[in-house]
Amino acid sequence: MNRLKLLGTTTLALLTGLTPAFAQVAALGEPEGQVNIVAWPGYIERGESDKAFDWVTKFEQSSGCKVNVKTANTSDEMVALMNEGGFDLVTASGDASLRLVAGDRVQPINTDLIPSWKNVDERLQNAAWHTVDGVHYGVPYMWGPNVLMYNTDVFKEAPKSWSVVFEEQTLPDGKSNKGRVQAYDGPIHIADAAQYLMAHKPELGITNPYELNEDQYKASLDLLRGQRELVGRYWHDAMIQIDDFKNEGVVASGSWPFQVNLLKSEGQPVASTIPEEGATGWADTTMMHVDAKNPTCAYLWMEHTLSSNLQSDLAVWFGANPSVPAACTDGSGMSTKESCSANGMDDFDKIRFWTTPVSNCSQGEGACVPYYRWVSDYIGVIGGR
Repeated sequence: MNRLKLLGTTTLALLTGLTPAFAQVAALGEPEGQVNIVAWPGYIERGESDKAFDWVTKFEQSSGCKVNVKTANTSDEMVALMNEGGFDLVTASGDASLRLVAGDRVQPINTDLIPSWKNVDERLQNAAWHTVDGVHYGVPYMWGPNVLMYNTDVFKEAPKSWSVVFEEQTLPDGKSNKGRVQAYDGPIHIADAAQYLMAHKPELGITNPYELNEDQYKASLDLLRGQRELVGRYWHDAMIQIDDFKNEGVVASGSWPFQVNLLKSEGQPVASTIPEEGATGWADTTMMHVDAKNPTCAYLWMEHTLSSNLQSDLAVWFGANPSVPAACTDGSGMSTKESCSANGMDDFDKIRFWTTPVSNCSQGEGACVPYYRWVSDYIGVIGGR
């Protein structure tokens, strides 16, 4: 069965059984008055950070649904919050979405209740991180690359390689990178190491940074153990990373365009690049909790995310790419064709999007290291083991 092969035996242990999946909501009712959302920082703005960026106020006024947001800094935190319950929606990345499907934490989406579904990028409509056996478990939200953010006072030219954060070296200012770089505080960072090794140790035979056999996985962990000697802080809070670049002497790190844009808006000496090895990335999906208490408001919000200025303005605010391509050119918000191109709209096929590692992979049944080991082993790496 395709679903079994896709999710893998470890993840599927969460399931009590497999039954045909159908959308729970057949028609919309009266708005319940609120919608509770777990979201990445910067994803749902009401003008509090910057008055120019507000895609919540008009929705609340027109729908009667108050938007309540709980920010989460990692995919693991999102999964934990959805497991606890009490939320209607989550903006899940690919390394969380299939776990939520397998754990019966999210419900299939009735796309007939989302009129603007037809406008979603065809590359995303049936993406594997939210579509299982032809069933949609979410609405595409935003996507983009994990970039290398760097201090332009130290690097007069953009670094050409991720080696500046993976290997000890003297930087252009004549000082070592030791203690001046950061790494992401999440097990999915193992994929960044694997991607680096794809370019620098081709003899390992890595073809997919999320599908690693034991030897490939060990090599990735070894690289990360070496990186541990360089890292001043493992970051997961975007605002703390911003402060570290401003006040703590951090000069290079994997990051999101969100931090880059905020720092640049403050006149800080930062820029970003995608080095020659390429980049991992995220394609986020709005998914609905299986026990959502406010389903009508949830569906109204999902439609709003596709039909309002949100896609266009969020793309500018976060430095990301809209899931509705027309948002780049239709004048609904701040995005332009040029700004979307700058955010990587044309680089979709070059990004290796986050996905949940499972044991059954293209290398064979049980050939790859599953995600639960990524979690425990990465904790060990951070702890110096």
